[in-house]
Amino acid sequence: MIKVGIVGGTGYTGVELLRLLAQHPEAELIAITSRKEAGTRVDAMFPGLRGRVALAFTEPDKSALERCDLVFFATPNGVAMGQARALLDQGVRVIDLSADFRLRDVAEWEHWYRMKHAAPELVAEAVYGLCEINRAKIAQARLVANPGCYPTAVQLGFLPLIEAGWVDGAHLIADAKSGVSGAGRKSELHLMYAEAADNFMAYGVSGHRHWPEIRQGLAQIAGREVGLVFTPHLTPLIRGIHATLYARLLTPAAGAPEPDLAALQALFEQRFAAEPFVDVLPAGSHPDTRAVRGANLCRIAVHRPNVTSDRSDTVVVLSVIDNLVKGASGQAVQNMNLMFGLPETTGLDQLPVVP
Repeated sequence: MIKVGIVGGTGYTGVELLRLLAQHPEAELIAITSRKEAGTRVDAMFPGLRGRVALAFTEPDKSALERCDLVFFATPNGVAMGQARALLDQGVRVIDLSADFRLRDVAEWEHWYRMKHAAPELVAEAVYGLCEINRAKIAQARLVANPGCYPTAVQLGFLPLIEAGWVDGAHLIADAKSGVSGAGRKSELHLMYAEAADNFMAYGVSGHRHWPEIRQGLAQIAGREVGLVFTPHLTPLIRGIHATLYARLLTPAAGAPEPDLAALQALFEQRFAAEPFVDVLPAGSHPDTRAVRGANLCRIAVHRPNVTSDRSDTVVVLSVIDNLVKGASGQAVQNMNLMFGLPETTGLDQLPVVP
Protein backbone atom coordinates (compact mmCIF):
# COMPACT_ATOMS: atom_id res chain seq x y z
CA MET A 1 0.00 0.00 0.00
CA ILE A 2 1.10 3.56 -0.72
CA LYS A 3 1.09 5.57 2.51
CA VAL A 4 -0.41 8.94 1.56
CA GLY A 5 -0.68 12.31 3.27
CA ILE A 6 -2.55 15.44 2.26
CA VAL A 7 -1.53 18.96 3.25
CA GLY A 8 -4.56 21.22 3.11
CA GLY A 9 -7.50 18.87 3.08
CA THR A 10 -10.40 21.27 3.60
CA GLY A 11 -10.63 22.88 0.16
CA TYR A 12 -12.40 21.52 -2.90
CA THR A 13 -9.31 19.84 -4.35
CA GLY A 14 -8.53 18.40 -0.91
CA VAL A 15 -11.94 16.81 -0.40
CA GLU A 16 -11.88 15.56 -3.99
CA LEU A 17 -8.57 13.86 -3.24
CA LEU A 18 -10.17 12.30 -0.17
CA ARG A 19 -13.10 11.02 -2.24
CA LEU A 20 -10.80 9.43 -4.82
CA LEU A 21 -8.22 8.05 -2.39
CA ALA A 22 -10.94 6.50 -0.21
CA GLN A 23 -11.85 4.36 -3.23
CA HIS A 24 -8.26 3.62 -4.29
CA PRO A 25 -7.28 -0.02 -3.68
CA GLU A 26 -3.56 0.72 -3.24
CA ALA A 27 -3.61 3.93 -1.18
CA GLU A 28 -3.67 4.22 2.61
CA LEU A 29 -4.37 7.71 3.91
CA ILE A 30 -2.37 8.22 7.11
CA ALA A 31 -2.26 12.00 7.56
CA ILE A 32 -4.31 15.03 6.59
CA THR A 33 -3.45 18.50 7.82
CA SER A 34 -5.30 21.73 8.45
CA ARG A 35 -4.20 24.44 10.85
CA LYS A 36 -7.71 25.85 11.17
CA GLU A 37 -9.51 22.52 11.58
CA ALA A 38 -6.91 20.57 13.60
CA GLY A 39 -8.66 18.08 15.87
CA THR A 40 -11.83 17.97 13.78
CA ARG A 41 -12.74 14.61 12.30
CA VAL A 42 -12.71 14.61 8.52
CA ASP A 43 -16.14 12.98 8.34
CA ALA A 44 -17.58 15.64 10.65
CA MET A 45 -16.69 18.29 8.07
CA PHE A 46 -17.47 16.11 5.07
CA PRO A 47 -20.26 13.66 6.06
CA GLY A 48 -20.12 12.00 2.65
CA LEU A 49 -16.88 10.35 3.79
CA ARG A 50 -18.42 8.69 6.87
CA GLY A 51 -17.31 5.09 7.07
CA ARG A 52 -14.50 5.67 4.57
CA VAL A 53 -12.15 8.18 6.24
CA ALA A 54 -11.70 7.88 10.01
CA LEU A 55 -8.89 10.41 10.46
CA ALA A 56 -8.96 13.82 12.10
CA PHE A 57 -7.22 16.89 10.74
CA THR A 58 -3.87 17.60 12.39
CA GLU A 59 -1.46 20.51 12.63
CA PRO A 60 1.22 20.24 9.92
CA ASP A 61 4.03 20.16 12.49
CA LYS A 62 2.31 17.35 14.43
CA SER A 63 1.40 15.19 11.49
CA ALA A 64 2.82 11.92 10.23
CA LEU A 65 3.80 13.34 6.86
CA GLU A 66 7.41 12.18 7.15
CA ARG A 67 6.15 8.56 7.36
CA CYS A 68 4.33 8.87 4.05
CA ASP A 69 5.49 7.52 0.71
CA LEU A 70 3.75 10.43 -1.02
CA VAL A 71 2.31 13.76 0.08
CA PHE A 72 -0.19 15.80 -1.90
CA PHE A 73 -0.23 19.57 -1.40
CA ALA A 74 -3.81 20.78 -1.94
CA THR A 75 -2.91 24.22 -0.67
CA PRO A 76 -2.96 27.82 -1.88
CA ASN A 77 -0.04 29.01 -3.96
CA GLY A 78 3.07 29.65 -1.86
CA VAL A 79 2.68 26.83 0.69
CA ALA A 80 4.23 23.81 -1.04
CA MET A 81 7.41 25.67 -2.03
CA GLY A 82 8.10 26.27 1.66
CA GLN A 83 7.55 22.69 2.81
CA ALA A 84 8.43 20.38 -0.07
CA ARG A 85 12.21 20.37 0.48
CA ALA A 86 12.00 18.91 4.00
CA LEU A 87 9.76 16.08 2.79
CA LEU A 88 11.89 15.32 -0.26
CA ASP A 89 15.00 15.17 1.96
CA GLN A 90 13.26 12.46 4.01
CA GLY A 91 12.53 10.40 0.92
CA VAL A 92 8.88 11.42 0.60
CA ARG A 93 7.64 12.04 -2.93
CA VAL A 94 5.48 15.11 -3.54
CA ILE A 95 2.65 16.07 -5.87
CA ASP A 96 1.79 19.76 -5.69
CA LEU A 97 -1.68 20.78 -6.87
CA SER A 98 -0.88 24.47 -6.57
CA ALA A 99 1.13 26.48 -9.10
CA ASP A 100 4.38 26.62 -7.10
CA PHE A 101 6.45 24.46 -9.46
CA ARG A 102 4.63 24.72 -12.79
CA LEU A 103 6.56 27.53 -14.46
CA ARG A 104 10.18 26.88 -15.42
CA ASP A 105 11.10 30.57 -15.35
CA VAL A 106 11.23 31.61 -11.69
CA ALA A 107 11.21 35.33 -12.51
CA GLU A 108 8.07 34.86 -14.60
CA TRP A 109 6.46 32.89 -11.76
CA GLU A 110 7.27 35.70 -9.32
CA HIS A 111 5.77 38.24 -11.72
CA TRP A 112 2.46 36.39 -12.07
CA TYR A 113 2.10 35.18 -8.48
CA ARG A 114 3.45 38.35 -6.83
CA MET A 115 5.68 36.69 -4.26
CA LYS A 116 9.29 35.56 -3.92
CA HIS A 117 9.80 31.90 -4.75
CA ALA A 118 11.02 30.03 -1.66
CA ALA A 119 12.54 27.02 -3.45
CA PRO A 120 13.84 27.99 -6.90
CA GLU A 121 16.32 25.11 -6.78
CA LEU A 122 13.40 22.66 -6.95
CA VAL A 123 11.76 24.22 -10.00
CA ALA A 124 14.21 22.62 -12.42
CA GLU A 125 13.66 19.20 -10.83
CA ALA A 126 9.86 19.33 -10.81
CA VAL A 127 8.15 17.36 -13.59
CA TYR A 128 5.05 18.89 -15.14
CA GLY A 129 2.32 16.34 -14.51
CA LEU A 130 0.38 16.28 -17.78
CA CYS A 131 0.40 12.51 -18.16
CA GLU A 132 -0.40 12.46 -21.87
CA ILE A 133 2.88 14.27 -22.59
CA ASN A 134 5.30 13.54 -19.72
CA ARG A 135 4.34 10.00 -18.71
CA ALA A 136 7.91 8.58 -18.64
CA LYS A 137 9.33 11.51 -16.64
CA ILE A 138 6.46 11.43 -14.16
CA ALA A 139 7.15 7.77 -13.40
CA GLN A 140 10.66 8.64 -12.21
CA ALA A 141 9.88 11.94 -10.50
CA ARG A 142 10.27 12.87 -6.84
CA LEU A 143 8.35 16.13 -7.31
CA VAL A 144 5.41 16.58 -9.70
CA ALA A 145 3.77 19.89 -10.53
CA ASN A 146 0.14 19.00 -11.14
CA PRO A 147 -1.25 21.08 -14.04
CA GLY A 148 -3.91 23.70 -13.66
CA CYS A 149 -7.48 23.07 -14.81
CA TYR A 150 -7.61 25.50 -17.71
CA PRO A 151 -4.13 24.43 -18.89
CA THR A 152 -5.18 20.77 -18.92
CA ALA A 153 -8.24 21.35 -21.11
CA VAL A 154 -6.44 23.72 -23.48
CA GLN A 155 -3.22 21.76 -23.91
CA LEU A 156 -4.98 18.46 -24.55
CA GLY A 157 -7.23 20.12 -27.10
CA PHE A 158 -4.39 21.70 -29.07
CA LEU A 159 -1.93 18.80 -28.62
CA PRO A 160 -2.52 16.74 -31.81
CA LEU A 161 -2.62 19.80 -34.08
CA ILE A 162 0.61 21.26 -32.75
CA GLU A 163 2.46 17.94 -32.65
CA ALA A 164 1.54 17.31 -36.28
CA GLY A 165 2.54 20.83 -37.33
CA TRP A 166 -0.83 21.42 -39.01
CA VAL A 167 -1.63 24.81 -37.47
CA ASP A 168 -0.05 28.23 -37.15
CA GLY A 169 1.36 28.23 -33.63
CA ALA A 170 1.67 32.01 -33.64
CA HIS A 171 -2.10 32.53 -33.67
CA LEU A 172 -3.84 30.29 -31.15
CA ILE A 173 -7.03 31.28 -29.31
CA ALA A 174 -8.47 29.63 -26.20
CA ASP A 175 -11.92 30.75 -25.08
CA ALA A 176 -12.57 28.88 -21.83
CA LYS A 177 -15.38 28.76 -19.27
CA SER A 178 -15.18 27.43 -15.71
CA GLY A 179 -17.56 26.63 -12.89
CA VAL A 180 -17.24 28.53 -9.61
CA SER A 181 -15.44 25.69 -7.78
CA GLY A 182 -12.39 26.56 -9.86
CA ALA A 183 -11.91 29.60 -7.63
CA GLY A 184 -11.59 27.45 -4.52
CA ARG A 185 -13.59 27.05 -1.32
CA LYS A 186 -13.67 30.60 -0.06
CA SER A 187 -16.03 33.48 0.60
CA GLU A 188 -15.79 36.18 -2.06
CA LEU A 189 -18.55 38.43 -3.32
CA HIS A 190 -18.41 37.37 -6.97
CA LEU A 191 -18.68 33.69 -5.97
CA MET A 192 -21.82 34.11 -3.86
CA TYR A 193 -24.93 32.39 -5.21
CA ALA A 194 -26.81 35.65 -5.85
CA GLU A 195 -23.85 37.01 -7.79
CA ALA A 196 -22.75 33.95 -9.80
CA ALA A 197 -26.12 32.30 -10.53
CA ASP A 198 -27.97 33.43 -13.65
CA ASN A 199 -24.84 35.30 -14.74
CA PHE A 200 -21.90 34.95 -17.10
CA MET A 201 -18.71 36.99 -17.25
CA ALA A 202 -15.21 37.10 -18.64
CA TYR A 203 -12.32 37.88 -16.32
CA GLY A 204 -8.54 38.15 -16.49
CA VAL A 205 -8.74 39.30 -20.11
CA SER A 206 -5.63 41.47 -19.82
CA GLY A 207 -3.69 38.62 -18.24
CA HIS A 208 -4.42 35.44 -16.28
CA ARG A 209 -1.98 33.29 -14.28
CA HIS A 210 -2.75 30.23 -16.38
CA TRP A 211 -1.69 31.98 -19.60
CA PRO A 212 2.07 31.50 -19.06
CA GLU A 213 1.51 27.89 -18.01
CA ILE A 214 -0.49 27.10 -21.15
CA ARG A 215 1.97 28.95 -23.37
CA GLN A 216 4.91 27.12 -21.78
CA GLY A 217 3.29 23.72 -22.36
CA LEU A 218 2.31 24.45 -25.96
CA ALA A 219 5.81 25.75 -26.69
CA GLN A 220 7.25 22.49 -25.34
CA ILE A 221 4.98 20.55 -27.69
CA ALA A 222 5.81 22.78 -30.66
CA GLY A 223 9.53 23.03 -29.97
CA ARG A 224 9.33 26.83 -30.30
CA GLU A 225 7.46 29.79 -28.85
CA VAL A 226 3.74 30.10 -29.56
CA GLY A 227 1.32 33.00 -29.66
CA LEU A 228 -1.74 32.50 -27.48
CA VAL A 229 -4.80 34.55 -26.64
CA PHE A 230 -6.48 33.08 -23.55
CA THR A 231 -9.76 34.41 -22.19
CA PRO A 232 -11.35 32.72 -19.15
CA HIS A 233 -15.00 33.09 -18.15
CA LEU A 234 -16.97 32.37 -14.99
CA THR A 235 -20.17 30.40 -15.54
CA PRO A 236 -23.05 29.54 -13.15
CA LEU A 237 -21.84 25.95 -12.75
CA ILE A 238 -20.30 24.24 -9.74
CA ARG A 239 -18.01 21.93 -11.70
CA GLY A 240 -16.75 21.89 -15.24
CA ILE A 241 -14.53 23.54 -17.82
CA HIS A 242 -15.46 24.01 -21.47
CA ALA A 243 -12.65 25.25 -23.71
CA THR A 244 -13.39 26.32 -27.28
CA LEU A 245 -10.08 26.43 -29.12
CA TYR A 246 -9.33 28.10 -32.45
CA ALA A 247 -6.33 27.61 -34.72
CA ARG A 248 -5.44 28.49 -38.30
CA LEU A 249 -4.57 25.57 -40.55
CA LEU A 250 -1.33 25.94 -42.45
CA THR A 251 -1.26 25.67 -46.23
CA PRO A 252 -0.15 22.11 -47.06
CA ALA A 253 3.18 21.57 -48.73
CA ALA A 254 3.11 21.09 -52.49
CA GLY A 255 1.46 17.78 -53.29
CA ALA A 256 0.20 17.23 -49.75
CA PRO A 257 -3.55 16.70 -49.24
CA GLU A 258 -5.75 19.32 -47.66
CA PRO A 259 -6.48 18.45 -43.97
CA ASP A 260 -10.26 18.11 -44.26
CA LEU A 261 -12.51 17.19 -41.34
CA ALA A 262 -11.97 13.47 -41.89
CA ALA A 263 -8.20 13.94 -41.69
CA LEU A 264 -8.52 16.08 -38.55
CA GLN A 265 -10.77 13.50 -36.92
CA ALA A 266 -8.29 10.73 -37.75
CA LEU A 267 -5.41 12.80 -36.35
CA PHE A 268 -7.15 13.20 -32.98
CA GLU A 269 -8.34 9.60 -32.82
CA GLN A 270 -4.85 8.25 -33.56
CA ARG A 271 -3.09 10.57 -31.09
CA PHE A 272 -5.37 9.65 -28.20
CA ALA A 273 -6.15 6.04 -29.10
CA ALA A 274 -4.06 4.69 -26.20
CA GLU A 275 -5.00 7.38 -23.68
CA PRO A 276 -7.41 6.03 -21.06
CA PHE A 277 -8.66 9.45 -19.98
CA VAL A 278 -9.04 11.27 -23.30
CA ASP A 279 -12.15 10.49 -25.32
CA VAL A 280 -12.35 11.77 -28.90
CA LEU A 281 -16.01 11.98 -29.82
CA PRO A 282 -17.44 11.22 -33.26
CA ALA A 283 -17.26 13.93 -35.91
CA GLY A 284 -19.87 16.62 -35.44
CA SER A 285 -20.19 16.10 -31.67
CA HIS A 286 -20.57 18.86 -29.10
CA PRO A 287 -19.29 17.66 -25.69
CA ASP A 288 -20.81 19.22 -22.59
CA THR A 289 -19.52 19.52 -19.05
CA ARG A 290 -22.19 17.13 -17.75
CA ALA A 291 -20.52 14.35 -19.78
CA VAL A 292 -17.43 14.49 -17.55
CA ARG A 293 -18.80 15.57 -14.14
CA GLY A 294 -17.12 13.59 -11.38
CA ALA A 295 -14.86 11.63 -13.78
CA ASN A 296 -11.18 11.84 -14.68
CA LEU A 297 -11.97 12.42 -18.35
CA CYS A 298 -11.26 14.93 -21.07
CA ARG A 299 -13.76 14.68 -23.91
CA ILE A 300 -12.84 16.32 -27.19
CA ALA A 301 -14.53 17.08 -30.50
CA VAL A 302 -12.88 18.64 -33.56
CA HIS A 303 -14.70 20.77 -36.15
CA ARG A 304 -13.79 22.59 -39.34
CA PRO A 305 -16.49 25.22 -39.84
CA ASN A 306 -17.24 26.71 -43.25
CA VAL A 307 -18.04 30.27 -42.29
CA THR A 308 -17.89 32.29 -45.51
CA SER A 309 -17.12 29.81 -48.25
CA ASP A 310 -16.79 26.15 -49.08
CA ARG A 311 -13.30 26.24 -47.57
CA SER A 312 -12.12 27.61 -44.26
CA ASP A 313 -8.65 27.66 -42.77
CA THR A 314 -9.98 27.54 -39.20
CA VAL A 315 -10.15 24.45 -37.03
CA VAL A 316 -12.24 24.51 -33.84
CA VAL A 317 -11.65 22.08 -30.97
CA LEU A 318 -14.07 21.61 -28.09
CA SER A 319 -12.47 20.27 -24.90
CA VAL A 320 -14.34 19.57 -21.65
CA ILE A 321 -13.15 18.37 -18.25
CA ASP A 322 -14.29 18.38 -14.63
CA ASN A 323 -12.02 21.04 -13.15
CA LEU A 324 -11.80 19.20 -9.81
CA VAL A 325 -11.00 15.77 -11.28
CA LYS A 326 -9.03 15.71 -14.54
CA GLY A 327 -8.32 19.39 -13.87
CA ALA A 328 -6.92 18.77 -10.37
CA SER A 329 -7.30 15.85 -7.96
CA GLY A 330 -8.03 13.05 -10.45
CA GLN A 331 -5.00 14.03 -12.48
CA ALA A 332 -2.96 14.07 -9.26
CA VAL A 333 -4.03 10.48 -8.51
CA GLN A 334 -3.22 9.56 -12.12
CA ASN A 335 0.27 10.95 -11.50
CA MET A 336 0.55 8.98 -8.26
CA ASN A 337 -0.27 5.78 -10.12
CA LEU A 338 2.51 6.46 -12.61
CA MET A 339 5.01 7.30 -9.88
CA PHE A 340 4.40 4.02 -8.07
CA GLY A 341 4.22 1.73 -11.09
CA LEU A 342 0.49 1.08 -10.89
CA PRO A 343 -1.85 0.86 -13.87
CA GLU A 344 -2.68 4.46 -14.68
CA THR A 345 -6.41 3.86 -14.28
CA THR A 346 -6.22 2.42 -10.75
CA GLY A 347 -8.88 3.99 -8.55
CA LEU A 348 -10.05 6.28 -11.35
CA ASP A 349 -12.83 4.33 -13.01
CA GLN A 350 -15.66 6.56 -11.74
CA LEU A 351 -18.35 7.26 -14.32
CA PRO A 352 -19.67 10.79 -14.90
CA VAL A 353 -22.61 11.78 -12.72
CA VAL A 354 -25.84 12.67 -14.56
CA PRO A 355 -27.87 14.76 -13.96
